Amino acid sequence: MSPRDSVEIIPRDLHFKLGQPVDRHWLGGDAVGTAVMNALSLTFPDGEKLFMDAVRHFRSKVSGKLADDVRQFLAQEAMHSREHHALNGLLDRDHYPVEEILEHVRERIRFTRSRGPYAMLLSTIALEHFTAILADQHLAQPDLLSAADPAIKRLWQWHAIEETEHKAVAFDVFLEATKHWSPAKRYLLRTWSMAYITWQFSQNIANHATRLLMADSYSEPQARRAVRRFLWGTPGLFRRVWRTYFSWYLPRFHPWNHDNSAQLERWRARLITAES
Repeated sequence: MSPRDSVEIIPRDLHFKLGQPVDRHWLGGDAVGTAVMNALSLTFPDGEKLFMDAVRHFRSKVSGKLADDVRQFLAQEAMHSREHHALNGLLDRDHYPVEEILEHVRERIRFTRSRGPYAMLLSTIALEHFTAILADQHLAQPDLLSAADPAIKRLWQWHAIEETEHKAVAFDVFLEATKHWSPAKRYLLRTWSMAYITWQFSQNIANHATRLLMADSYSEPQARRAVRRFLWGTPGLFRRVWRTYFSWYLPRFHPWNHDNSAQLERWRARLITAES
């Protein structure tokens, strides 16, 4: 049986004990890594709401297992938004330009919403590909967060597990919602959307992380070099995922063509063990 049909999507209503870390650089004292991960986290509360609304708009077009998967997807994303909102609450608003970054995130989301339901869904499937491949990289190579604050590390692990479980839901909704389109139109729009989202997403994460580092007394050139090194050099958060990223541009792409279900099962077992 294909993992597309067999992987169960399980909303886990977990709450993480997020006290103020001793060091504001919760990633083992690494200011640069913390800034990049915080930049990612700041996109999630409003971003997850966009994903939910995009999929919810086409809910009437799906049935059977996919309708069940949509329900579970919506539940998972709501909890991800809640927990990342709590994580973002640890950021010192007097020290970091959090509100300015959040307003930029919201501005981009308002623009996407203004383009209508299909644009929202195209953005969602592209960004869900990013979250899926970053989750896969984290589960395959968990060294990135090995020195992190334990509660924060567990939050990211839980998020990676659930992003992997539901990585195909929005894409399958897109296939159903666009089944009246020609294959060429579907392919061209989803690949164009990914190219645009890739440029926007990578630039925004780099810019937001740079702003956070500048609040930590980095000069702008120093901050940009440090962020670029973290994303594309060592440890290479974006560099590590390029093979799976480019699979999107294959005509017969589907998220479960990259079958990491065995890895997912191992991490599910670890999460259950940690809970018991």
